[in-house]
Amino acid sequence: MEKEENKAFMAKAVELAKKNVNSSEGGPFGAVVVKDSKIVGMGSNKVTVHNDPTAHAEIVAIRDAAKNLGTFDLSGCDIYSSCEPCPMCLGAIYWAHFDNLYYAATKDDAAKANFDDSFIYKEFALPKDERSIIATQLMRETAVKVFEEWNLTENKIPY
Repeated sequence: MEKEENKAFMAKAVELAKKNVNSSEGGPFGAVVVKDSKIVGMGSNKVTVHNDPTAHAEIVAIRDAAKNLGTFDLSGCDIYSSCEPCPMCLGAIYWAHFDNLYYAATKDDAAKANFDDSFIYKEFALPKDERSIIATQLMRETAVKVFEEWNLTENKIPY
């Protein structure tokens, strides 16, 4: 059974998506971040208005919550998204350490509105040399030395 509180937070995420459509400020996506039953971050899709391909609703909401809470670790928080997150947003949700992800529409619903992420999932499954974006490795040895230096650093902040 859906808790009324969960439904209220999801309704806010969907409201942000609808408002975004009506304002023509981006795609039909909204998200809210909740901690201790309070909204601590909100976002709607701002890809076109900010000319930022990473400005998906979940990313905008995560950035807002992290700023408001003064931390990059959103453990103890939940995220409510008007749609099942794309691969980029899902990765960010894991990196942020959310406790729960709630979503309304599915990725298949989004695909019907021409927001289809299936090609990205297919690309991930391909060997690197068969993907549509050519990836060429350069200067591995030099970069590995930076990781070695990181491992030796005593005052690092792990994340």
